[in-house]
Amino acid sequence: MERKYFQKPTTFVGEVNIYVSDLQKSLDFYQRVFGFQIMQKTESKVILSPDGVRPILILEQPEEVREKQARTTGLYHFAILLPRRKDLANFLKHLVQTEGNYIRLGASDHYVSEALYFDDPDGNGIEVASDRPSVSWNWNDGTVDMGTVALDAESLLAESDKEWAGIPEDSVMGHIHLHVADLEATENFYVNGLGFDIVTRYPGALFASTGGYHHHIGLNVWNGVEASAPSDNSVGLHYFTLMLPDEETRQKRIDSLRNIGAEVVLIEDYYRVKDPASNTIHLCISE
Repeated sequence: MERKYFQKPTTFVGEVNIYVSDLQKSLDFYQRVFGFQIMQKTESKVILSPDGVRPILILEQPEEVREKQARTTGLYHFAILLPRRKDLANFLKHLVQTEGNYIRLGASDHYVSEALYFDDPDGNGIEVASDRPSVSWNWNDGTVDMGTVALDAESLLAESDKEWAGIPEDSVMGHIHLHVADLEATENFYVNGLGFDIVTRYPGALFASTGGYHHHIGLNVWNGVEASAPSDNSVGLHYFTLMLPDEETRQKRIDSLRNIGAEVVLIEDYYRVKDPASNTIHLCISE
């Protein structure tokens, strides 16, 4: 993992807040699988961190929570990025040993990264990945070559060097991948509103980043063009944060968002905006 993609002047995803149906059950799962540090816990919310300082995942149980709704916009998956390939190897070994009989595990090589995929107990999608060095990424006219082929699990596991003892402290929220309703409107929002670059296009999907990363945000219409937004209390994405480098940049992005018709609201020390698919974003400042 190269830290430059997750610090100033890059704009990146800081934390993801998801709604769950049973907070204790979800906390047990995430602690068993990842071994996060708990920064804060209430009856309805838990803040999780790899190092006890930086929150990257928040679990929240809303009142009158509803099960995950099919064919809606919202979370496809969030991606936890581990620092090194050997960390991914250690995690895979741990995951198979502890959860192998209980989860459906996917694994892919995306050329720029290697990734594992599975769901939490509520069906919230999770990716756990490690990046290949950026010098090996193939760029052509602003587009990065990012495909999907089978992961060489044997090669990966050969790098395992120790037992999994909890998520490494320098892990980050690598990206978020969202279901949206309209790619054209979504591209306008993230590019002309938030200043992202589109770096890859798939059938029905866009991938966006800043600072030359392979992607900080994935966007797809695989749940259907003009898919509806889920109910406010549905299991799934509550919000995610975008970390901007400074107040000047944030105000510039707010002006751009308002110029394209987005409603941006100041809430305490952050601004809230929704993309055209009603995915909620908090605009925050990097430390």
